[in-house]
Amino acid sequence: MPKLDSYLFREFAQATFAALVVLMMVSLGGIFADVLGDIARGRVPAGLMLAQLGLQILNYLPLILPLALMIGLLLGVGRLYRDSEMPVLTSIGVGPVRLLRPVLMVVVPFLVAIGACSLWLGPWAQRYSEKMIQEGNRSLLVAGLEPGRFTELPGGGGGVVYVGSMSNDGTRLSRVFVYRQQDDRLDVTTAKTGAMTFEGDGERFLRLDEGFRVEGPMNDGRDFRLMRYASNDLRLPEGERKRRENDPEMLPTTELFGDARPEANAQIHARIAPPLLALAFALLAVPLARSSPRQARYGRILFGFLAYLVGMNLMLLGTDWLGDDKLPGWMGLWWLVLPLLAVSSWMYLRDGRVRAGRIARAGATA
Repeated sequence: MPKLDSYLFREFAQATFAALVVLMMVSLGGIFADVLGDIARGRVPAGLMLAQLGLQILNYLPLILPLALMIGLLLGVGRLYRDSEMPVLTSIGVGPVRLLRPVLMVVVPFLVAIGACSLWLGPWAQRYSEKMIQEGNRSLLVAGLEPGRFTELPGGGGGVVYVGSMSNDGTRLSRVFVYRQQDDRLDVTTAKTGAMTFEGDGERFLRLDEGFRVEGPMNDGRDFRLMRYASNDLRLPEGERKRRENDPEMLPTTELFGDARPEANAQIHARIAPPLLALAFALLAVPLARSSPRQARYGRILFGFLAYLVGMNLMLLGTDWLGDDKLPGWMGLWWLVLPLLAVSSWMYLRDGRVRAGRIARAGATA
């Protein structure tokens, strides 16, 4: 590898890696908040928090990596202009075409990673996440109950439960105490044994056997009722709704090509578009980074970030339009990807030529 390519590749790679680390830290906070919200609403068992966090990150990488690539190239190329290195390189004949090799050395691995996440890892993560949630909802151990401790009912059901012991698979309990309150009434239930049961479409019940139930007012009053029961079913909060097995968002990409539904066609284009958009943004970053040594460098980054927001929002809107059959299926997202690739390629190849022409005319006039 020539020394110049090695130097430029190192500069671009370091800037891109730094941008990726910052964006991952910011995105991780948002994803973590979403997962915690699902756990608080009872849609996801508490024991699956870390696993769901990792799977959700794989699903969001096709949106994070293109922005990290664009900002990294803007920072790397912008530093060369700020330190007057690019004028020196231009004076020895290193133009946009010669700069393409080190740029692609950084871009190509990112495109491979984006394509892998968009076409394969993202759908796989959604399928595996759904499977883990469905299996986790069948185990009170995964849902957050621990033997020997007072724990809130899974999903924030407005009560506390104590379990003396639990089977290894988390489905059978013994020495159960449940306290619940609703409005101004309290309900205390005890049972010798218990088990998890299911009815209908994912409805979960905690079946309690051989126990007592006391119900009465929380404040003043003597309206208490004591019942002894042989079996009592306690309905648990609903878990995450199970998706359809043929949901296009969860199907492998190879199975979508034989699906005639508009939603399947929308998913095909939504998975193909991210690597192509990332290539367009990467090419666009080089001419956007052009600046004079004393020019502010962050204005171009803001312009590139706005271009990314517009492009990604149009991609998401176009996916919805294709799924709702508001756009012809043959059009897909090509109306967005191809013009953006053409404009970015033209700007990359024309970078610096207009200014060079003006300088030449100015010198001839002088």
